[in-house]
Amino acid sequence: MIWVDADACPVKEEAERVATRLRLRIAYVSNGGLRPSRNPLVEMVYVAQGPDEADKYIAERAGRGDVVITNDIPLAAKCVAAGARVLRPDGEALTEANIGNVLAMRDLMADLRSADPFRQGGGRPFTKADRGHFMQALERAAQAAMREANG
Repeated sequence: MIWVDADACPVKEEAERVATRLRLRIAYVSNGGLRPSRNPLVEMVYVAQGPDEADKYIAERAGRGDVVITNDIPLAAKCVAAGARVLRPDGEALTEANIGNVLAMRDLMADLRSADPFRQGGGRPFTKADRGHFMQALERAAQAAMREANG
């Protein structure tokens, strides 16, 4: 199963393409506002309005043999701990080996932003190359998760 934290995910189409090619089920989890897909492999999951409701839904269900796509670092940490493979939309894999550092950097940046109200910016723009890198990373992660689930 591929779980997508879908509210602000820029690679929903790419994820669906890979899932379709590999014949994997994919769930878009959001607070609503997403157009339903006609693809029979796609499940649209609408959770209650509120902070982190989609994250909670995914964290309660994702595990070994699943792939989670999210930019939410605390959600990623929970999914990694549960045995799921986790990708960011730019294709970066979040694993047991790097999630601690990623969480620490997230917390540091939040502290810096709160200490300096004039600090602006949210990183570099999302590019076409990021989309291509994501598709390759998802293909590898999904195939590894399928082997894991079957073996």
